[in-house]
Amino acid sequence: MSNVIIVGCGRVGSRLANMLSDNGNNVCCIDKNPDAFVNLGRNFNGSVIQGVGFDEEVLAQAGIEECDVLAAVTQYDPANLMCAEVASRLYGVPHVIARLYNPDHERSYMQLGIDYVCGTTLVAEEMFSKAVVGRGSHVVTLDDIEVLRFSLDLSREQNTRSIRVFELERDHEVRIIAFERADGSSASIPTGDSVLYNGDTVLAAVRQDLIGAFSKFILD
Repeated sequence: MSNVIIVGCGRVGSRLANMLSDNGNNVCCIDKNPDAFVNLGRNFNGSVIQGVGFDEEVLAQAGIEECDVLAAVTQYDPANLMCAEVASRLYGVPHVIARLYNPDHERSYMQLGIDYVCGTTLVAEEMFSKAVVGRGSHVVTLDDIEVLRFSLDLSREQNTRSIRVFELERDHEVRIIAFERADGSSASIPTGDSVLYNGDTVLAAVRQDLIGAFSKFILD
């Protein structure tokens, strides 16, 4: 169980607060607008404080000295950055996360060593994956590499219901990271000789320019 402070109680902050609270964590929400706490609903088990999230008195009241995680999720990048800096540098909070609206600021956040989530980038990547792959199998983007999770479809391959990992990697320039049997009986990190069967769940790294050709193996 962790002590968590969430700065910003809009739609994202309130949802995150309830998720963390339901998971057994001690959660305190800070927002300068007291009306924002309505977003938490009646079943929220944490505490709320009206105030500015980088104000030291407000943070002390929220329990910053015992805080394990602080998430700054207001709608303003400068406010989130300030909260993150105060929490990490003044109070030594072990894990500080800031919400980032403008992806142009990502490099600055990285240089400052701030852990962040950029909704604009995540949405763009997810939309890219759906547009290119045609289904929601995107896991993460690393430069020009897409990591995909999908059910293996061998129906377009002639006279086969299975394929070895090294054949799939060799012929289609992908890297198979992990797989799980269709019946959920086992999950493994493969070797080249591992056999994949139709319907197995596969985690694979694929270059963006090869996704179109590789999509025949992704079950619709």
